[in-house]
Order: sequence, then C-alpha cells, then structure tokens
Amino acid sequence: MTKVTFKEWDLDKLEEAFNLTQRWECSLLEQWENNNEQIDETEKNLLLKLQKTAHRGGRAWNEVELENKFISPLIVAANIDDEKIGYFLERPLSGIIGDYELSGTVDGMIATGVRNPHIPYFCFHEYKRAIENQGSPDGQVLAAMLVARELNQNNTPIYGLFVVGLVWNFMVLNGNEYCISRTFIADNDDIFTIFKMMKALKQIIYAELEIK
Repeated sequence: MTKVTFKEWDLDKLEEAFNLTQRWECSLLEQWENNNEQIDETEKNLLLKLQKTAHRGGRAWNEVELENKFISPLIVAANIDDEKIGYFLERPLSGIIGDYELSGTVDGMIATGVRNPHIPYFCFHEYKRAIENQGSPDGQVLAAMLVARELNQNNTPIYGLFVVGLVWNFMVLNGNEYCISRTFIADNDDIFTIFKMMKALKQIIYAELEIK
C-alpha cells in the first residue's frame, strides 16, 4: 500500500494511477452552471461588498485571508447548512483506492453531518495567486474528490472547486471521467454565476445524490 497525500498529485499522475479521463463536454457541469437559482437584493448587496473588499486587497491575500474574507462568506451566504448536510473547513479526509491510500486536509467540503462530516459530496481547495510549489490545485482537489467517490459507495457524481486568488474553476467527477469548468473571475459579474452555482449545489446534493 502506497501512502500519498493530496498535495503530491497532479492530473497526469491521477489519470495514470486511477484510469481517469478528462472530458471537455459534460452535461452535469453544464446543468450546474445553467441552474435556475435567483439572487435577491440582500444577497446581491453582500456579493458586491465582498467583491469590493477583494478589489482592494484580494490579490495580496494569503490562503487564510482568501478563505475567511471572501470564499467562506460567499459559501455560507448560499445557505448550505441544515439538519442533514453542512459546510466544513480544514477537515482531514482519507481513503484507500486500489493500491493507494490518499489523505490530506481538505480546505472545505460539503458533507452529510452537522457536527462532523460523514460522507462528502463536494470538496474544494484554495491557493493564493502565487502557487509557490504547493502542488497542483486541480490535481489536489480531484484527489480529494476520488476519496469522496469511494466513501459514497453508490457511484454518484462528486462535485468540486479550486480557487487561485480570485479565479474559480468548478469540477465534476462522474465514475472515472472528470471535467473542469471554464474560468470564473470573482472580481467581475462572474461572482453572481459563482454564487448561483453554490446555491444550486445544495439542490444537486438533495436531488441527484438522493439524500433522504
């Protein structure tokens, strides 16, 4: 058994080790982006305030500042948490896939559970703009998504996100195929699409993943 942390993976290594294929067209990703969620006036004002703060100093923020001053307020405003699922930060995640044990601390996840995460359905990692040899952000989140897939045991799609500075990319892992969204820039009108995708994620988890 080979033990490997999430930070040690990139997309090429993951594809070779786990027989993964990247797809350039993905109906699940298209449905996620083209959701029917609405943004009310209160939500719009909050997003504009977050965006204004990001305009001022976002490109110089470190990871903790990026997460606490921008990412988490946006996700919390999407009203994810309830009595069945929650948004958890800096939680360990590990699992055995084939001949590998993958493990690491996930910057954020949405999982069943209230006090502690049980089964994850969404994973994200964030980096400041200068990655500085911290690894591959897309590979790191895909590795965590693979563990989430194994923990589900029902072959449901797993959703993900990686953020580098103010640049957001969403991901979907369905079986052994994965896809990565177009780039969304949070300092322009893309922030509204980003927020609607986070709001839609809760409905996806309940409907498509059949949480009862």
